[in-house]
Amino acid sequence: MKLSIIVPCYNEEGVVGLFYEEAIHHIQKCNCEYELIFVNDGSKDRTVEDCLKIKEKDEHVVIVDFSRNFGKEAAMLAGLQTSTGDLVVLMDADLQDPPKLLPEMIRYITEEGYDSVATYRVDRKGEPPIRSWFARQFYKLINKMTEVEIVDGARDYRMMTRDMVNSIISMPEVHRFSKGIFTWVGFNTKYLEYENVERVAGETKWSFWKLFKYAIEGIVAFTTFPLRLATILGFLMSFVGFMFMLYITVKAILFGDPVAGYPSLIVVITLIGGIQLLVLGVMGEYLAKTYMEVKSRPKYIVKRKL
Repeated sequence: MKLSIIVPCYNEEGVVGLFYEEAIHHIQKCNCEYELIFVNDGSKDRTVEDCLKIKEKDEHVVIVDFSRNFGKEAAMLAGLQTSTGDLVVLMDADLQDPPKLLPEMIRYITEEGYDSVATYRVDRKGEPPIRSWFARQFYKLINKMTEVEIVDGARDYRMMTRDMVNSIISMPEVHRFSKGIFTWVGFNTKYLEYENVERVAGETKWSFWKLFKYAIEGIVAFTTFPLRLATILGFLMSFVGFMFMLYITVKAILFGDPVAGYPSLIVVITLIGGIQLLVLGVMGEYLAKTYMEVKSRPKYIVKRKL
């Protein structure tokens, strides 16, 4: 049996070496053939050089070097498409995904018949409280809006069989939200919990704004509920407008039409205008995603494979 370990890297200078030393110790306990795939996602530091040093001492290392930064989703997809193992695992280079879980993951698949072993954090130790709060609200929101269930605190760190990997890479969409895709394709999944581990070195690449955009990507990719909500809002505002029209008409007939109500008129116009812009924004998000999908550009460009 062959194990493929995929490690997306973006500006992980000084981290990939620490990752390798820790990971190889646990990989060797798995008693199987392996390949270690580092996907350099357009790093601007010496990440590639560090990976090459590892490759010099370990022939099982493969380096996929992008022509620029295409994002973690593209890096994970490239790793999945490059992998040749019977079992494939996605891991971050910062050691927030504990390599010590690898033997246990293999056991659940080989001995208990699971197709996938995923991980989730039982706490968010080390994260800013406001960021943790927004993350929990996102999981609550997306689980109410979509048919697929995404576990709160779920990581990209998971091991999959070749059949599951083939199903994932067969999906041609450009805008990918892997947490949703992993659930959407199905297969029998075991979840392992662990306490949050802080980065061993370096800084996180996920700012609050990037996480917000990623959340929007996930919602738009896996549900049309916002469009349905826009329709409902339009219907409700039409009903309110009709009732307000009746009120004004009856009031004018019974009591005349003095010049009054300027503040309330401004409030109503502002409210309706805001809702219209919100609905147009929601429609624009879906239209933009459709536009990018129709262009069918490659999800990433490989400059070299080492």
